[in-house]
Amino acid sequence: MSAAPPASLGRQIVPFAGLSASYFAHIGFFNPYLPLWLKHLGLPIVVISLLASVQSFTRVFAPYIWGALSDHTGERVRLLRFSAGVALLASVGLWFDGGPVWIGLVLLLLFTHTSSMMSLTEAAMAHLVAGDWGRYGRIRLWGSMGFMLTVFLAGAWFERFGMGHFPGWTALTLAAVLGCTWWLPDVREKPAQAHERGEPIAPVLRQPAVRWFFASLLFHVMAHFAIYGFLSLYLDARGYSKAMIGVLWAVSVLVEILWFFWQGRLIGALPMTRWLVVCGAATALRMALTGGAADWLPALFAAQVLHALTFATHHTACIAMVTRHFPGRLRGRGQALFTVIGYGIGGVTGVLAGGALASRFGFEAMYGAATLLGLLATACAWRMELLEQLERPAGHG
Repeated sequence: MSAAPPASLGRQIVPFAGLSASYFAHIGFFNPYLPLWLKHLGLPIVVISLLASVQSFTRVFAPYIWGALSDHTGERVRLLRFSAGVALLASVGLWFDGGPVWIGLVLLLLFTHTSSMMSLTEAAMAHLVAGDWGRYGRIRLWGSMGFMLTVFLAGAWFERFGMGHFPGWTALTLAAVLGCTWWLPDVREKPAQAHERGEPIAPVLRQPAVRWFFASLLFHVMAHFAIYGFLSLYLDARGYSKAMIGVLWAVSVLVEILWFFWQGRLIGALPMTRWLVVCGAATALRMALTGGAADWLPALFAAQVLHALTFATHHTACIAMVTRHFPGRLRGRGQALFTVIGYGIGGVTGVLAGGALASRFGFEAMYGAATLLGLLATACAWRMELLEQLERPAGHG
């Protein structure tokens, strides 16, 4: 546990909570409404899916580069400030009408700097959390609150005033992110010495349980891009208003907040590996409900409520697994691999394949494929749990 006194610890945690709130406030309007803004510009669904995949594409390479740099320099907070500043400057490009290629270049620059921010933040505050998942939940719930606030307000705003204000919302929320990075304590770790910089990560990746963990993560997040990339378009095509779309997004984040608030008491009920199995099964159910019962509003609400398991619980369990298997000087690269494999490779594949399926066979086929991915994630997590039980028969995850 951290040796810092409670008052000092609180002063360090609050800025991280502020950064989480502002970052996810940006994500809360940007990710759900980017496809609708691109549709507002007159772009077809295939082009929209390509542009939406830019964020996932940057997560294939950017987080690991930033993570390795932060491991070697120890300057995680300064890197966060730099990334936020460049992202804000890049967002100015969204004000100019340069066509899909221009938008793609702007998004590439913007996402290269924002896609690694949460992995850097997780690594920077790891010593504050120190395995206390109740404390982690209390920090992380502020991000969920920021997300819920903007997804709801932006939905109502765009419903009344149209999607033309999307670039303005982008600049405003990124300015808040930049301000919060300067609020962070200037946490530094001792720079790695030359012999430390070669600390190998390959032996960890050769562990069977770690490989099955990353396989489960890949399928789990790939399935979720049916939600992240296409839920707004799907509901819009079903005739739901932008305000109702915002409400449905907000419901998912409300249950996420409630989980993060109570997870200190709940997360210990199962080993972390078992939670990953439960979360995979919940994902399959969520995708099946969304694709098969979208005209029945209670079913959509039930699917969104499952977000407490499919995202919030899954995220905490994954961070716990990364913390366990990638300690010390491996931490930044471990967090980066979590982002790269899940939200990078999984995201690119999920968005592009989802767009192709939806364009040719309809959204229902896409959600059917996402259901199968959820089942694959469940099977991989189950295999990982069996391996971990063999390695640590008396362990509790």
